Amino acid sequence: MTDMFPLTLEQVIVRRQRKLVLGPVDLTLDQSGLTIILGPNGSGKTTLLRVMHGIERINAGTISWAVDDPAKHAFVFQSPIVLRRTVSENLAYPLRLLKTPPQNVRAAVHHWVERIGLGGVRNSPATRLSGGERQKLAIARALIRKPEVLFLDEPCANLDGHATREIEALLQETAANGTRLVMATHDLGQARRLARDIVFVLHGKVHESGPAETAFSNPKTSEFAGFLRGDIVT
Repeated sequence: MTDMFPLTLEQVIVRRQRKLVLGPVDLTLDQSGLTIILGPNGSGKTTLLRVMHGIERINAGTISWAVDDPAKHAFVFQSPIVLRRTVSENLAYPLRLLKTPPQNVRAAVHHWVERIGLGGVRNSPATRLSGGERQKLAIARALIRKPEVLFLDEPCANLDGHATREIEALLQETAANGTRLVMATHDLGQARRLARDIVFVLHGKVHESGPAETAFSNPKTSEFAGFLRGDIVT
């Protein structure tokens, strides 16, 4: 559990080339669990996620943390980014930037390379990994420095069922161990499996938010009800 929350967004607006792409958004996230930002492709999920992490410039409104420390949160992109180095060197890289003692780096790398099932290829170039392996490596590289909050943008997009199951299991374990997760997805099945609470985004606006169980069983808006039915919401 982290003391960084609540995270509060008030009247947040993002424009690109004078076009409104997000907002106005009023939203508060509390300090525990796994939040799923849910919505169809192009709805504004990624922009909202980037705003929370602080890598998207806002044009209006405010974003405030209970304790504001950007060093304590990390971001995993939809397309996993790997360095042109070995698997082990990819994992060691963020710790070396933090000037972590070498023996601690070795111990952490050993733990995580085994945890994500890549022990057998630890000395192989990360660029040779499959898509699912790359995404597991990207998540582990984010988690190795023990962030209190992890933002993930569609981490299972374009992966097969086996890789998706492995990543979901890793995320559930991470959340159970106290790391706050905020994740964007358009996959309703994944949201039902993972979410403690949901934020439903459509056309750059938050149409619904709250505990997942309540939202899925009793949607408050016609837009979210339609999305749950599998309708094309517009």
